[in-house]
Amino acid sequence: MTLLIALLGWAVQAADPLGHAYWNAVYKFWQAPAPSSIVVVNGVDANELGVAGEARLLDIVRGAKPARIYLDFKLQGVPAGTGDAALRGSIARLDPNAAFVVRSTKNDGFNAASFNFPDPDLVGRHPIVLSAWSVNFLFFAESSPNSIVLGGQRYPTLSTELAGGRGGLFGMLYPDFAVEPQAIRTIPARLLLSSHAPLELLAGKQVIVAGSGQATGAAYFGHQMPSPYAFDVAGAASLERPFPISLTSLPLLSLVGFLLWWSRGKPQRIRNRAYLVTVGLVLAAPVALRMQGIVCYPDTALFAVLVFGCIRLWQKRTRKIQHTSASGLPNMLALSNSALPVGCDVVVAAIARYEEILATLPMELHGECAVQIARRIGAGSGAAEIYHSDGGHFAWTEEARPLDMQLSHLEGMRALFAAPLQIGVNTFDINIHFGLDRNEGVESATRVNSALASANEALANGRTIELFEAHRLAEAPWELSLHARIDEGLRNGDIWLAYQAQWDLASNSICGAEALIRWNHPTRGPIAPDAFILQAERAGRIDALTYWVLDQAAIAACAMNAKGRRFQMSVNLSGQMVDKPELVQTFAEIVARRGVDPSLITVEVTETSGLGNRTAAIHNLTQLRQLGFRLSIDDFGTGEASLAYLADLPSDELKLDRRFVAKIVDNDRERAIVSSTIGLAHALGQTVVAEGIEDAATLALLRSMGCDHAQGYFLGRPKPLTAFEHDYDDAGARAFGHV
Repeated sequence: MTLLIALLGWAVQAADPLGHAYWNAVYKFWQAPAPSSIVVVNGVDANELGVAGEARLLDIVRGAKPARIYLDFKLQGVPAGTGDAALRGSIARLDPNAAFVVRSTKNDGFNAASFNFPDPDLVGRHPIVLSAWSVNFLFFAESSPNSIVLGGQRYPTLSTELAGGRGGLFGMLYPDFAVEPQAIRTIPARLLLSSHAPLELLAGKQVIVAGSGQATGAAYFGHQMPSPYAFDVAGAASLERPFPISLTSLPLLSLVGFLLWWSRGKPQRIRNRAYLVTVGLVLAAPVALRMQGIVCYPDTALFAVLVFGCIRLWQKRTRKIQHTSASGLPNMLALSNSALPVGCDVVVAAIARYEEILATLPMELHGECAVQIARRIGAGSGAAEIYHSDGGHFAWTEEARPLDMQLSHLEGMRALFAAPLQIGVNTFDINIHFGLDRNEGVESATRVNSALASANEALANGRTIELFEAHRLAEAPWELSLHARIDEGLRNGDIWLAYQAQWDLASNSICGAEALIRWNHPTRGPIAPDAFILQAERAGRIDALTYWVLDQAAIAACAMNAKGRRFQMSVNLSGQMVDKPELVQTFAEIVARRGVDPSLITVEVTETSGLGNRTAAIHNLTQLRQLGFRLSIDDFGTGEASLAYLADLPSDELKLDRRFVAKIVDNDRERAIVSSTIGLAHALGQTVVAEGIEDAATLALLRSMGCDHAQGYFLGRPKPLTAFEHDYDDAGARAFGHV
């Protein structure tokens, strides 16, 4: 896997920065002398020396009897026919092997457009050599061809000529950046003209007569930007090595891959040695090979080692943090670090005398003991993941049920451990105790620690279940002040109502809206309704919120119905309130105070709410209906008893859950369920509202099924009343196809 990732990194050049950093660091410390056979006469500039000075300089250099002269200064300023016979004569008197150097005007430029050749009359019978370099992503020179073909003619490069015509294997050469640019022997042109430099320094040498002020777009590894000829000298130096060739990245990468593969499954001591050898090889081998002229790029091998190291560190961290050493189950810290879903309880089970059980078992069976206990807990709780700590604690999360139901559920789980636990040849009776945390909105670690403390207290006191609430004091700014915070939010407008349109499918018009509560907390930001409504239910504040919603929705219903067309307003009723004795009277007082006809208010009752007192709930709903309120079964198709609700509750409307509606276009079974549900509701004299409409295809299919009303983002998102009224006025009686 590491090798594949490294190859991918090579393919996308992700490893290039590593290779660049490697060579730049190496060449800062690795220095080699420049070839003694090369001397540079620099500072040749017509503006400083004059054309006559350049001519005299060439005669002086020629008179020193060098092995070969390379003219590497600007000559384009001497066009044919100017009559500058002095410079032309000096060039003509040079040996026939004296060469003109033509440099590429841009990096990676190897075509004719990249070279500006001097005047042919000036060049005469002298050869031309080229200088051009390939660069990396940071414009550092890396390689050059031995020769370049332009216009059907092959020109050697300056580096190969300086190396006596020897080129790199396979047509490419790679500069030896160990050559210190400042170590290249140079003689200023003015010293030669003033006879202050001994001519013996040039005798038998290869002399580059270089211009002043020349610059190149390429950079030199390990050094500041040098003069252009430094690259050519470094290239010539590399050709003096025994094996001027590039092996690319693959050999070293393959060797690294082999070593890492070989070390798999070996004892930790051997693996550690293999890792050290691998790292040392990656760092040292490219330098050792480069000393022989062999170029072996370390970038992808470094990338592979880095990736492998990160993977190993992550695996080590994961094993250490996320798993226990004995059981292999995720531990408590893993649960503490996870994001707990909204509406869940945290449960911790403590096993009595767990340490004594482990003490009677051989070490290799400790993990088996934990796994068997976790298996029973998983079977009883239905939890997909059971977390374990070495002290005999097991944790998981469950859907938050009403407290009495949750306590009964845990009592039932205790019965699963009535049968003894068989571990190897040993049989153990398991005594289990539970700790429960129900504090929504608290940090995961706090909740886990709370449940853990509860389990320990239950174990210490001999109780089956303990609900520990002491930690709520630490959350007083939120948990204990929720009452005040909700009141404050209602006063200052942080809590407000959004209205989502409901459309009549027969008239293609907006016929009503659902009032939805929202809370933008000044410090916590937008709070999901499910989160704070659940908290409000647990804190006993859901009654006040519901009555406030009804009051505001009644005001909005009056305003909307004053526009002329009948407008139905829907509000939600919490399952915790349905059986409250004061419910009917309070609803009646609110609509009377706001002067709204109760028939304009639809009360949506969620069937998944788990009614506490079913008889009282049905009585209250019947009375509300007698007062004129319309009743709707919300989220029909989910929960505990859909048909029972439809049969028992005195309802006028059935609201199809979005989980069914969303699938009807592509799923035959869902489509059949929705179609039959619509028919059943109509047979019972009820209207049908489909929620969660997300596209035109779903809307059209529902219309063809005879669905009465529709609601969803495709038709309109929840909006403040002012924005909703604007959309309502604009929509009028437009067809859905134009929504």
